[in-house]
Amino acid sequence: MSARRIDGKQIAAQLREKIAARVAQRSAQQLRAPGLAVILIGADPASHIYVRNKREACEKCGFLSQSFDYPDPKLLTEQELLAKIDALNQDPNIDGILVQMPLPSHIDAEKVIERIHPTKDVDGFHPYNIGRLAQKTPVLRPCTPKGVMTLLASTGEAIQGMNAVVVGASNHVGRPMALELLMARCTTTVCHSATKNIAEEVRRADIVVAAVGKAEFVRGDWIKPGAIVIDIGINRLDSGKLVGDVEFESAQERAAWITPVPGGVGPMTVATLLENTLYACEHLHR
Repeated sequence: MSARRIDGKQIAAQLREKIAARVAQRSAQQLRAPGLAVILIGADPASHIYVRNKREACEKCGFLSQSFDYPDPKLLTEQELLAKIDALNQDPNIDGILVQMPLPSHIDAEKVIERIHPTKDVDGFHPYNIGRLAQKTPVLRPCTPKGVMTLLASTGEAIQGMNAVVVGASNHVGRPMALELLMARCTTTVCHSATKNIAEEVRRADIVVAAVGKAEFVRGDWIKPGAIVIDIGINRLDSGKLVGDVEFESAQERAAWITPVPGGVGPMTVATLLENTLYACEHLHR
């Protein structure tokens, strides 16, 4: 067996085309374009690349894109950042506010997330939006987990009732990923640093979602034959090579479907951010 690849780049491109078509339709109807504000603090190279991709995607889809960059984090106080968020919350042309993580140590990330109005929280991190997801009445859903659900749907597999294992329990990925899978009526297990015998948990999974942030942590021989493997991780080895949280080469010999790294989940996260922003524009800020 050799797994079929889930092409996140292609699926994300298709989604962006639909979004761009809808924005063009809005323009023809004399309706304003969706607006996204992105705040970037510091000079982390990975964050800069990620934010650049988001801004380029916005422009290609016809969004209004506003950028607020603070290269020297020492020159920005927490109160100044919160004041900027307050102003963007009041701006009728802005539908989504994204503050790129991680934040410098003198700024409380949770305070920043909660300051963004829930209807402009297009990252889906606000406790209100996480709570709605937990109640099975989602509004703005966290981008990466929602993008993963789009990738799973692209396989055509009926995932209801499948055993799903999420490796990683972070607030922004692992936990909401488990809620998404529960909402899809999978039987869902979350593994974390205190889990005993993670290998055995993974071996019984029909769906494996790896989001632990450790290069090739999930071994190929852990994968159940015929499983669907979604690799959210992206790690750079000393050689410079990018790899995921799953041992790709050996895992693809056992899985039925697998996402590559790069080119799998990453592009879907950006496309889903645009999808959330369009949704906020059309349904929450009319």
